[in-house]
Amino acid sequence: HVQLVESGGGSVEVGGSLTLSCVASGDTIGRYCLGWFRQIPDREREGVAAIDSDGSTSYADSVKGRFTISKDSTKSVTYLQMSSLKPEDTAMYYCAAADRPISCSWYGPFAYEGQGTQVTVS
Repeated sequence: HVQLVESGGGSVEVGGSLTLSCVASGDTIGRYCLGWFRQIPDREREGVAAIDSDGSTSYADSVKGRFTISKDSTKSVTYLQMSSLKPEDTAMYYCAAADRPISCSWYGPFAYEGQGTQVTVS
């Protein structure tokens, strides 16, 4: 199955931008539904965005217009470009994947996930 490793997290000022990357290994990502979700301690995880095998995308309302998900299947990398960041975007961000699900949406579900990368907005 696919393994996922995120990078690109860090601290950024309010209104700033950050791009997260997720490298997949163990399988080609072409057929996968790929996504990002985030989690704050003691709160439920929140889906953020997803991109289907055909390149179609979906977003949670809370990030729509500010975040962009994309992928480079030749490099097995998924990206999450984040702009106009707000303090409420502070969370651990996880890359996720599902192998040919019935539907591919920002709310999942996803069978595979990475270890996460922290994003702090202040």
